[in-house]
Amino acid sequence: MVDEQNHGKTELHGQRDSHPSSYWTNRSVVRLARETDPIDVVVRAARDIVLDAMEAGWSGPPFDPVQLADHLKIPVMPRDDIADARLVPFGSAGVCIEFNANRPPARTRFSVAHELAHTLFPDHRETVRKRGRSQGDDWQLELLCNIAASEFLMPVGTGKELENEPVDIDNLVRLRKRFDVSTEALFLRIVKLTREPCAVFAAARISAPGESPAFRLDYVVSSRSWHLSIPRGLKVSGSDALSDCTAVGFTSRKTEKWSPHLPEMVVECVGISAYPGDLFPRAVGVLRVADELQGPMAKLTEVRGDATAPRGQGDKVIAHVVNDRTPNWGAGFALALKRKWPSVQEEFIRWTREQRTNLTLGNTHVTRVSDELYVFQMVAQHGYGPSPRPRIRYAALAKCLSQCADLALKQEATVHMPRIGTGHAQGQWSIIRELIDEGLVSRGVEVMVYSPPEVEPPRDVQQVLNPQAAEG
Repeated sequence: MVDEQNHGKTELHGQRDSHPSSYWTNRSVVRLARETDPIDVVVRAARDIVLDAMEAGWSGPPFDPVQLADHLKIPVMPRDDIADARLVPFGSAGVCIEFNANRPPARTRFSVAHELAHTLFPDHRETVRKRGRSQGDDWQLELLCNIAASEFLMPVGTGKELENEPVDIDNLVRLRKRFDVSTEALFLRIVKLTREPCAVFAAARISAPGESPAFRLDYVVSSRSWHLSIPRGLKVSGSDALSDCTAVGFTSRKTEKWSPHLPEMVVECVGISAYPGDLFPRAVGVLRVADELQGPMAKLTEVRGDATAPRGQGDKVIAHVVNDRTPNWGAGFALALKRKWPSVQEEFIRWTREQRTNLTLGNTHVTRVSDELYVFQMVAQHGYGPSPRPRIRYAALAKCLSQCADLALKQEATVHMPRIGTGHAQGQWSIIRELIDEGLVSRGVEVMVYSPPEVEPPRDVQQVLNPQAAEG
């Protein structure tokens, strides 16, 4: 079974590697991840870049990786004499991305995003990175860059409407065209949002032409209601579904048994671009266990009401966002908490005086109000007062929400909150809602979000990207 404590993280696999170094051999990959899981590392790194850019106003869809590169101060230059794109040294200490502007828009965006992903690796300036022929274990580097590119093209907070879309191959191919993104990006996005018990996988053919087809599973991405462990690197032989994907866009649907240790599964897949230099395309697809019933799941419920009067039975945690400049609560929901429970504010001030670094982005503090009620402070707003750009810090909020989940699971409590981060912090609810979903709900924590009856929920409007904007 999948460890439920891992559900709220950004892992892209159904089972953690107990010895990650035994699977990953590429020099760049090993230097990046050391003894940790490289997929976890690149997803977190890509997510941090995305959240920082969104705080500065990067928006979509479509999400433009050229704008993201500009935010990172990486020049992007068109060239007609290269196949897709490449990352080359530029200036005394930088790099630039060169790309072929004659390719279709979706392919161009993916190529630029892929090259941006190469900058996550510490040795990216040591050689020209290009989508040319790979050798040996270079596929590992390309795999990780594809995953990071997917985070750039369909980032957190996007595609909420995908939650209720059927996760079948024909519908996913249709949705890819609608969103105008790579197939892999769309698949990786929807599996994080869907409530269906399924998993998304990517496989590459490892047998030579003329040999019986054999494939390597490069990753398996579980939805929150999928509880089957499938190890990364599993060798799959005799799969008619995978063998059918002999060209980009070819689809297949079969019921197969991939291992004596796995149940019979429904496999739906489609051919996508091969690793550079490979003869056969890769395949991405969806796995389901036949007749598997979906069990009860936690949910996020939005209601009209007062978050200082949480509903329901049992232990409850009231979570809210505070800023990193002052421990005094003078506005918004924090002020409402202060008026209702002055001791909560007094305890928070004492905590910050114990050590000034306590008031650092990403830190949290909990106060027990009664036997069944806790108030949980999350330092995820940078400063206070008028500002030309949002003061919310999404990465800090994600860290805080993970700690909130730890408390809620330990106390078997539900979590209650206002629309955190959308008031004085000026954050986007679509982004914050998904961070709550990933950090709390996907780990089995029930969440209730309250909006005052007389107040219209804030509009989800994102500023124009402006990295130079100074805070007030």
